[in-house]
Amino acid sequence: MRSYLHRYADLAMESDTEHKGSMMIEQDVPHSKQIDPVRARFPYCIVWTPLPVISWLLPFVGHVGICREDGVILDFAGPNFVCVDNFAFGAVSRYIQINKEKCSITSNPSTMFRTEEEYRLVESGRNQYTWDESLRKSTQEYQHRTYNIFTCNCHSFVANNLNRLEFQAGGWNVVNLAVLILLKGQWVDRTSMIRSCLPFMFLFFIGITFGGVSFLTFLAFFTFVLVGWFLCGTYCFKNLIQL
Repeated sequence: MRSYLHRYADLAMESDTEHKGSMMIEQDVPHSKQIDPVRARFPYCIVWTPLPVISWLLPFVGHVGICREDGVILDFAGPNFVCVDNFAFGAVSRYIQINKEKCSITSNPSTMFRTEEEYRLVESGRNQYTWDESLRKSTQEYQHRTYNIFTCNCHSFVANNLNRLEFQAGGWNVVNLAVLILLKGQWVDRTSMIRSCLPFMFLFFIGITFGGVSFLTFLAFFTFVLVGWFLCGTYCFKNLIQL
């Protein structure tokens, strides 16, 4: 009986040791698909950060980019130039992680165009590229685009990517993308929120204190002109703002 109890205790200790070892192995597995703001990794995300001066007046305006499967940020930052892993205007403040199931993409690039049926799917608008392949196509396209903040900007680049991915059936432009970020964007942390909003609050306080109604009139006019430009350029003159 005593021998049996000793054997049972040894087996229990071995089982507990194996369980702890298994937990240690699981903890050592890299979570490459998880969001990691410290390393600036945001897999399958749209990312946003405030712009100098403009965001101080209009805090809902900012610079955007889109991320690869490994979380590396891509953003259209200048003429014929797409930044890779170097977000142009500082650390990410807000992000939206895209559900791949709402995109029309394939999981294996080797399956592209193998059959006539797949070719017909592409011709009919069903995307057969992977996530990264779609982003690479848009990057190659925008590396030959002239940057213009009013007609071809970072929002144009991200909207182009979302349409290529057929996210929620496509139809993305600079306006509905900006609204998506404003309504659905998650703050990285409290510090990011303060960093984004504090300059506007400070400038608004100074403007009201020393400018009063004149400052409010200027701010309303500036907002009307900027928002009106993109609304008209998107929905009235559809060739004005490039995608």
